[in-house]
Amino acid sequence: MRMEYDPKSHRRRSIRLQGYDYSMAGAYFVTICAYRRECFFGEIVDGEMWLSDAGRTARPIWEQLPDHYPYIRLDAFVIMPNHVHGIVILNDATDMVGAGLKPAPTTSQTSLKPAPTGGRKRHSLPEIIRAFKTFSSRRINESREMIGVPVWQRNYYEHVIRNDRALNAIRNYIEANPLQWANDPENPQSNR
Repeated sequence: MRMEYDPKSHRRRSIRLQGYDYSMAGAYFVTICAYRRECFFGEIVDGEMWLSDAGRTARPIWEQLPDHYPYIRLDAFVIMPNHVHGIVILNDATDMVGAGLKPAPTTSQTSLKPAPTGGRKRHSLPEIIRAFKTFSSRRINESREMIGVPVWQRNYYEHVIRNDRALNAIRNYIEANPLQWANDPENPQSNR
């Protein structure tokens, strides 16, 4: 039996920072989980991630994001058995190749207007993540001959990185993530 949508009881609450313009220049840490946290991107063996076909399919799609969005730069990234972690840096229009990390503005400093793009349409972080999820889902489903089956959970986690110290801490977390898999809350067989 299918439940009908009732706007009074089915409220989708955004997990995004209210009033924040996610097309602004800055660094963002994202975590995207597999649908139902299914471990189909690979497995951890002796602290090292061994990618499955799905993992090997998702990796180049992530790596090709700057080809479609020239104002972004990708930083640390890891595919885990049932989720991915990555850092996406949106550059200023005047800094399309990217240099250092500028401190992210506080919520009170944000504007509701998108950052200038030099005439190019500038997509926000949610649109970039949606594109990654859409393209990787399509390719993964084609390879496993399961068209239309969900690959990713509906939403994702993001964190605005505010300074170089936080950036380096998150880079270290991403790099060490496979070594910490036994205690990872996303691990269905976690020791926690």
